[in-house]
Amino acid sequence: MSTEAARNGPAAGTLLLCRATPGRVAPVAGLLREPMQLTPAGDAWSVLVPEGRPWRDGAEPVDRVATGWATALAVGAPWPVLALWWDTDHAGFTLASGFRRPVGFVWLASGVPAGEDEAMRTFAARMGLDPVLDVQDLDRLTEPDPAADARSRLRGLLAVLTRAGVCLPAELAPGESAGRLREAAARRPDSRPVDSPGPREGGAGHGPASHARLSPWMPWTGGPRARALALAQMAAGLPLLVRGLRRRGGGWATAGILLLAHGALGLAHDLARPRG
Repeated sequence: MSTEAARNGPAAGTLLLCRATPGRVAPVAGLLREPMQLTPAGDAWSVLVPEGRPWRDGAEPVDRVATGWATALAVGAPWPVLALWWDTDHAGFTLASGFRRPVGFVWLASGVPAGEDEAMRTFAARMGLDPVLDVQDLDRLTEPDPAADARSRLRGLLAVLTRAGVCLPAELAPGESAGRLREAAARRPDSRPVDSPGPREGGAGHGPASHARLSPWMPWTGGPRARALALAQMAAGLPLLVRGLRRRGGGWATAGILLLAHGALGLAHDLARPRG
């Protein structure tokens, strides 16, 4: 096993925090085609807990996978996605929102900052945090602290995000293995597994009310909004795929492929739709 594969094995993990309710997140998260659990994480927030096959198999580093997933989810939905990730050597986060370039920060396992201060301020602005009090607390996370390790840095970040409505369940603590986190999420009574996308016929938690806001954008509708989203996804997916291939970054390539595939699916549904 390579050094990278060993580093990103069972000890690695990620949590995907979405600024939307589970009913809005579920149909979009299915596009990733990764086994996940979905559960509420505060006021109008949800968290996706993936199984983590890409890094558990040693195929890709967890940070690239997490960034790719967050980018794909954020481009395909009108809400931001915050990916918290960690492995044996590093921990960090990536915020993806729409077609903007993702922003994030990294700490070494010992808690030593390895990111740019400006990235943290950009993160605060995009999250709508207080430019004085919240930014002061975030700035402390970018300063040396011999008493802090990578896990405590992520906990400090989450403490600031409570002011934005985030309330991550206690059993879903960053730093645990992906397997343990997914099992913990599955035991929660308000948790649900994420299904692959497709038309549905009823079902608890998947009825018309839960999909009302997103359904006009889904590829199987063949409507004008779905067509517009499909074109936008293909336009965004191609440069991401090229960037991933050039940098050999699996996360970017994965995001590009997902966006191109979903965009092509949307256009195919639109072309196959009977015209009146």
